[in-house]
Amino acid sequence: MKLSYSFSTAIAGLKTNKRRSMLTILGIVIGITSIILVMSLGAGAQDLILGQIKSIGAKTIAIIPGREPKGPTDIVASFADSLKQREFDALERKVNVPHLAKIMPIVFSSEAIANGSETYRATVFGATDLFTSLYNVYPAQGRVFTEEEIRGYAPVAIIGSKVRTQLFGDSDAIGQNIRIKGNNVRVIGVFGGQGQVSFVNFDEMVLMPYTTTQRTIMGIKHFNRLIAEADSEENVKTTVDDITATLRSLHNISDPTKDDFFIQTQAEALSTVGTITNALTLFLAAIAAISLVVGGVGIMNIMLVSVTERTREIGLRKAIGATEKEILTQFLMEAVTLTGVGGIVGVLLGGSLSFLASIILTHQLGRVWLFSLPISSIVLGIGVSAVIGLVFGIYPARQASKKSPMEALRYE
Repeated sequence: MKLSYSFSTAIAGLKTNKRRSMLTILGIVIGITSIILVMSLGAGAQDLILGQIKSIGAKTIAIIPGREPKGPTDIVASFADSLKQREFDALERKVNVPHLAKIMPIVFSSEAIANGSETYRATVFGATDLFTSLYNVYPAQGRVFTEEEIRGYAPVAIIGSKVRTQLFGDSDAIGQNIRIKGNNVRVIGVFGGQGQVSFVNFDEMVLMPYTTTQRTIMGIKHFNRLIAEADSEENVKTTVDDITATLRSLHNISDPTKDDFFIQTQAEALSTVGTITNALTLFLAAIAAISLVVGGVGIMNIMLVSVTERTREIGLRKAIGATEKEILTQFLMEAVTLTGVGGIVGVLLGGSLSFLASIILTHQLGRVWLFSLPISSIVLGIGVSAVIGLVFGIYPARQASKKSPMEALRYE
């Protein structure tokens, strides 16, 4: 029997009970749709995050206190106080790091911000005026604090648009006071609706001089980060080496495995984030694929019912010369066709939902969430559905092919 005839026979068998065939592939459709949706949104999220990181610039270098986390047990070690004023001063010296163009300390903390009876929890960032130029985000109203205000521990702040709305409503916030941990802080600027830029949400933040944040708000003497910038992309590696050598010399570290700090460049950040998002996407896709197993069991059950219902048909075909191989091929073809159709429908439905989701996310986030449908997800969706049909269709097909023609013809 030709394969094309087996296929047409399988299609005819499925058409005899269209409603049951549609319900049978429902599990496959849901599973494939879930996989396509997860992989598409995962690819969109990765594009958005990597684009935000790239926007900071390839010359940016992050110096982070503590041992670089290699696993869950190292997380606590990353909250260290190994970066203080003396490290900042040493790195500022040209003799130590010749190709360093600029460097900025950063401290941050989640705090309750109050104005009268209104309270809003926001992230307080302490930095220098370089913070705004690094992210290329400037106040829509007011100004950035000055070097004099940084050196003088001035209680001034630039607040995000959402913070302003929550605390002041439609009123002008410039020149007004907010309270943070019992301290009066004067608002000198308000960011526009920038939203998320890299890992910083400018709408929900309060930016203050790092000196004020350290002493008045957080009561610490160390920094959570040092953000540096090389004078050119070509000198990034040299700058990283110089920073490493300077800090090791300050901390009397001769064994690199004993470093109490670690350094990340933009290239490393891109690689790390890419690896994390890929792993997360695959993990979620694997969870979504569980529904395919359920769908596969449903396929097998329905095919077994079909074999039982068509026992006389099988006996008649065998009586007129059909071989076990031909019967096996026909029922396998039915199973694969069912799941294949389910895979195609799932891909189309998943792609449509992903496109709709990208439009909604773009509107909600205020950032362009690119619609992305990886070819690999389409191939995976259709391929996996066909394999499910093959795997879960083998047993019913073998049951059909092994039936005795005489017993099958006598079956009522």
